[in-house]
Amino acid sequence: MPEIGTKGLLSEIVTDDKTAAAMGSGTLPVYATPAMIALMEKTAMLSVAPSLGENEATVGTLLEISHLAACGTGTKVTCESELVEIDRKRLVFNVSAYNGETLIGKGRHERFIINTVKFMEKVNSK
Repeated sequence: MPEIGTKGLLSEIVTDDKTAAAMGSGTLPVYATPAMIALMEKTAMLSVAPSLGENEATVGTLLEISHLAACGTGTKVTCESELVEIDRKRLVFNVSAYNGETLIGKGRHERFIINTVKFMEKVNSK
């Protein structure tokens, strides 16, 4: 089971396919909010993955995110996550993204621990 205080850290380079223009969330060649959110979710997910049991994974269920600053292609974005709350199978993370020392995004992200077999059986039965 994950523990409060678990931290994650991931980085990526802003490439053309991660821009608002390419992702359809805007018209400019700047880091897209959907790309930042995906990095935040991945950082949180991977941070707790080693502490999950067999046939367990987490799924994202809630995001409360602010995108505070733009950055262009070729720049490095680093995301940090910290598990701050556990309520049975619900996990709550503080997440933040930086371009160098500049905070470009922050917020809270919620994930639930699921049984992958049961989850996919339910999905496939629809």
